[in-house]
Amino acid sequence: MTRIAGEVVIEAPVEEVFDLVADERNEPVYNPRIVRAEKVGDKPVGPGARYAVEPRGTGRRGEMTVETVEYDRPRRLRNVVVSSYLMVDGVLAFTPVGDHTRLRWDWDMRLVGPVRLFSPLLALVGPRWERRNWVGLKEHVESRRTPPGATG
Repeated sequence: MTRIAGEVVIEAPVEEVFDLVADERNEPVYNPRIVRAEKVGDKPVGPGARYAVEPRGTGRRGEMTVETVEYDRPRRLRNVVVSSYLMVDGVLAFTPVGDHTRLRWDWDMRLVGPVRLFSPLLALVGPRWERRNWVGLKEHVESRRTPPGATG
């Protein structure tokens, strides 16, 4: 098992950041490693919602299932990710910092099947990849906002 944790501060209200992240269909907008994310079933965004997610370069064979198992708006999300090569159980915590949001991630990741031999590599590159994902979210959210004092 590899634990990957970190944080980033996003210049946006906690509700805005939470809502964007809670709906997995938004991930391709800010994470270039994800090419497709579709909701599966008719449950609304929230506990029990499931998504089919396709990482770049894997095709449908690399598809992951992401399930929201805990949904405490706007403070906490817990997701479980399952694929033929990876299992993830993790928490995203959203904390207001003035009118900004501190987003913390804490994932337990495990490679499965033949790729489990690459687990030491996951421990090396996983934290960097995960940080890049959330910095992408930060850049996406902040690029959509009008700076204070600016007219739009």
